[in-house]
Amino acid sequence: MSRVPPGNRRKATAGFSLIEVVVALAVLATMVAAVGALITTAVRGTRSLEQRLALIETARAIETGLPSRRELLLTDMSGTFGDHRWRIDALPFNDGMAGLPLSKLWVAQQLVIEVRSPSGASVRVRTVRLLPRNDG
Repeated sequence: MSRVPPGNRRKATAGFSLIEVVVALAVLATMVAAVGALITTAVRGTRSLEQRLALIETARAIETGLPSRRELLLTDMSGTFGDHRWRIDALPFNDGMAGLPLSKLWVAQQLVIEVRSPSGASVRVRTVRLLPRNDG
């Protein structure tokens, strides 16, 4: 039989027990899962923002390329810009003051620009444009 000398007892019992190792691994796995969930949420949010930004930039590019005031009357237009489909609805502007002229020279027109991505996400931009009044 071998006996451990009293000064070396610490060396014989040094280390971790199996339960301590399992508990440490469980804590580590929980932390990794939490960080993974956080990263997944951040990636989804980033993709959503990038898609929204692409839609807004496409709408701005379409709005910038609109024909002049005299060419764009009360007509609807549609087309594609890259992979995005777009549509412009030109409507009379209704500000709740029906019958009151805004000006003797100008009439307001509401433009609704809708852009749809291939994934189905869409954005709608409403703006007002002034057109020369043609009363005669």
